[in-house]
Amino acid sequence: MSVPQDGQPVDLEVNLRLRRTLALVLAGGRGSRLKALTDWHAKPAVPFAGKFRIVDFALSNCINSGIRRIGVLTQYKAHSLIQHIQRGWGFLRGEFNEFIELLPAQQRTDGEAWYKGTADAVYQNLDIIRAHGPEFVLILAGDHVYKMDYGKMLAHHLAEGADVTVACLEVPLEDAKGFGVMAVDDADNVIRFDEKPDNPQPIPGRDDIALASMGIYMFNAQFLYDQLKIDADQAGSENDFGKNIIPSLIGKAKVLAHRFGHSCVMHEGAREHYWRDVGTVDAYWEANIDLTTVTPSLNIYDDTWPIWTYQAQLPPAKFVFDSDTRRGMAVDSMVSGGCIISGAVVRRSLLYSNVRVNSYCLVEDSVVLPDCDIGRHAKLKKCIVDQGCVIPPGLVVGEDAALDAKRFYRSEKGITLITADMLKKLES
Repeated sequence: MSVPQDGQPVDLEVNLRLRRTLALVLAGGRGSRLKALTDWHAKPAVPFAGKFRIVDFALSNCINSGIRRIGVLTQYKAHSLIQHIQRGWGFLRGEFNEFIELLPAQQRTDGEAWYKGTADAVYQNLDIIRAHGPEFVLILAGDHVYKMDYGKMLAHHLAEGADVTVACLEVPLEDAKGFGVMAVDDADNVIRFDEKPDNPQPIPGRDDIALASMGIYMFNAQFLYDQLKIDADQAGSENDFGKNIIPSLIGKAKVLAHRFGHSCVMHEGAREHYWRDVGTVDAYWEANIDLTTVTPSLNIYDDTWPIWTYQAQLPPAKFVFDSDTRRGMAVDSMVSGGCIISGAVVRRSLLYSNVRVNSYCLVEDSVVLPDCDIGRHAKLKKCIVDQGCVIPPGLVVGEDAALDAKRFYRSEKGITLITADMLKKLES
């Protein structure tokens, strides 16, 4: 079997095997580096790009790739995530053996424990997985933003006769400390795997780049079942794919590296293979603000690889008042449905749904999540405003770093995160 090159579709055999693939989206993590943004939501449920949730990208990749049997494993404060999936992802047809199942932590094994690690989360649902009878199991993280054709990864897996295939990308050596780092031979077989090493090894010929795991694994189903059982019986294991299962297979099974560049879905003129871990306040702000530029790194207007989501029924955005001192306008910005810009100025910002910006306000270089109301004469610069905030009239953020840090959370790069709880403390 030939492996499809960049831009080439997968063949009929691969499409048939995709129908026998079960995808499991690991969506139970809190994402504590996002600070107060995940106080009440799991990281995969955090809004992104104006109208989506982070989890929508992994789910959309599955649908667009031809995988229509999906389980979503939830744990930490999962209500908003479950609600989103129920509302927005109920279009698959059970009579065609298509589904998205929610698999919350429910102490299904003898240990009666919650999910202890990524591998344990899958192991605790092994009876459900077996009942679906997949030929392959695709393990995905639900908290990254990217576009990827999983069919090309499966084609590579089949062509090389792998037991497990690990998707990987090149990252700066300093950043590699937060990833599983791989070494490969000339045929991209993995010969070493170190999870979050203090001193990551660079790829041959480069001293500044490492090959990092994306946390995406394609397993032959029976092989996965066997490894999960071995790991569950292993005393002292953290029951994690990156820390335990993948490293234990090196030299004992065929572990194949699949380079992201071979399956990344790119638009014309794209400058990079786009993949983002928006797991910090700075990274989240940067990825959202990039979407307001003339040519963003991520194309969300691509109708050949659409991102699906739940979409509330909202009226169009509205801009009112047009005088020299009171003009409702937005420049170099994205403004979602239900927003009203009433005699205010918005620049280089992303406004999610149902945001009202009242007269004489200035919003610059900011990300404003849904259902916020920004009071008159407020000035917000380089901010993330959490969902449901009511900004008091005249509040100024982004001009006095020391004051901002005292009242709100201020990141290393000077981004101020504002939440409803922080605003309440200002009133007391």
